[in-house]
Amino acid sequence: MDLRPVTLGADEATKQYYQDLVAQHGSPLLVYDPFVLKQQYKALHATLPNVALYYAVKAHPDSHIVNTIDELGGGFDIASAGEMDVLLQHQISGRRTIHTHPVKKDKEIRDALRFGATTFVVDNLDEIKKLLPYRSRVGVLLRISFRSKSAAVDLSKKFGCTPEEAITLALDAAKLDIHIKGLSFHVGSQCLNSDKHVEAIAACHELITTINTQVESPLSVLDIGGGFPADYANTGIDIEQFCAPIKAALAKLPNDWHLIAEPGRYLIAPAVISITTVTGKSMRNGFRWYYLDDGVYGSYSGQIFDHATYPLQVLKDGDCHASIVAGPTCDSIDVIAENIQLPELEIGDLLIGHQMGAYTAATKTRFNSIPEAKLVVNDSTPTT
Repeated sequence: MDLRPVTLGADEATKQYYQDLVAQHGSPLLVYDPFVLKQQYKALHATLPNVALYYAVKAHPDSHIVNTIDELGGGFDIASAGEMDVLLQHQISGRRTIHTHPVKKDKEIRDALRFGATTFVVDNLDEIKKLLPYRSRVGVLLRISFRSKSAAVDLSKKFGCTPEEAITLALDAAKLDIHIKGLSFHVGSQCLNSDKHVEAIAACHELITTINTQVESPLSVLDIGGGFPADYANTGIDIEQFCAPIKAALAKLPNDWHLIAEPGRYLIAPAVISITTVTGKSMRNGFRWYYLDDGVYGSYSGQIFDHATYPLQVLKDGDCHASIVAGPTCDSIDVIAENIQLPELEIGDLLIGHQMGAYTAATKTRFNSIPEAKLVVNDSTPTT
């Protein structure tokens, strides 16, 4: 049985709001609420006040979202020329970015430097050598691998050197006259707890201290990555409680170190909802099937690529039955939820997906050439 949270019913004002959006803009929709993003950003900044926040653009690169981060004065974690182009549309300086992809083509390095980015992440000697022609213009972060069993997505399998390798790489870079500014890590996406963050911070503290005894230009930057969780279980996440051990670990570092984080999911996931419409229904093998105009090839793509399970809401209540919710494509993989309890739905009813901001629209496809969900901005909430 699918264990995702399912909410039944809504007050009349909420129902009318969703119905009005669909009447005005059509269906399916992604509805972005800047007020929620601002709340998330301020909450994380309050609990980690000495950490500079660089929004992970890959989580959702929509221009409206980028504009909100810009208004908040945040930085941007970028990994491609396409993400740079999004920032250029807003005239955001490359100086407010870190380029975190550990593997880059020479053209990508040149494009990033032309954009104004000067901080690059690497994890091996071949990538360090790519920076030789530009060594007077770049500062480098060595990415360390810290694998976490509690993370939903392991981001240290593909990238990151071992702590032992980091010392050798730092010394090799020094011989090449390439400035290693510090270390970075990412313990994985959607962490269940912050234990691995604490372990990684302590290990990097020791590493930087060791390296600084052997190089002329000391390291003084630590990028603690992301991993701050979204509330897919619909139980409420206390970010202050989650970050308390991280804050305590960071307090043990020298006061003059520059601290960076790359939050994406925690910031943007709750700031976007999905609105889809039931376009068809059937009774098959004891289950009520409901076919929507969006699915796992569209806004629910994160269920495949991101291992996420999004809370659902229907706008009616009543006796519930074993149900399956499927997307609009011809592929049988395109199933959003199996064996969940729903009241009887009719063609034209709306279904709401929550926590839909991160790695949803970002990983959508155009399979079957089905139109993608339109993103609209909710301007009805406070802007301060």
